[in-house]
Amino acid sequence: MGYIYELMDSAKEKIAFNCGGVERKYGPIWRKIDARWTPQHHRPLHAAGYYLNPQLRYGDKFSNVDEVRKGLFECMDRMLDYQERLKADIQFDSFDQAMGEFGSRIAIDSRTLRSPTSWWMRFGGSTSELQKFAIRVLSLTCSASGCERNWSTFESK
Repeated sequence: MGYIYELMDSAKEKIAFNCGGVERKYGPIWRKIDARWTPQHHRPLHAAGYYLNPQLRYGDKFSNVDEVRKGLFECMDRMLDYQERLKADIQFDSFDQAMGEFGSRIAIDSRTLRSPTSWWMRFGGSTSELQKFAIRVLSLTCSASGCERNWSTFESK
């Protein structure tokens, strides 16, 4: 969870680059992508997975835009009761700023070596509510049924 969000943004950036950054050229392609992406995969859960994945969150290309934060907070509101939500929200500072165990050398070096859930299990212990939420989100898998439907649409034309 979260990788799809990053890959879609990256794909759109590459399309724009290959079109010379001319909106007239890449705009129609982006609109087709968005028409498929938005109703099927552009959900708060994907934004939360993107934000909580340490490989992506601490990466150079991380996009900390309102849309991502709103998706994360919406998931927290849905998946946590008020007390857990409050505690997790307070614990976010440690994760965001890589403080405590999140900022240890071993945590930093293993961001890309461990799976996101394994990383949270190992380094999120001091933020137990946030850790539980992150593992729950990052353990989810994505369905390909929407993608299969897309490909069958392309094959019929």
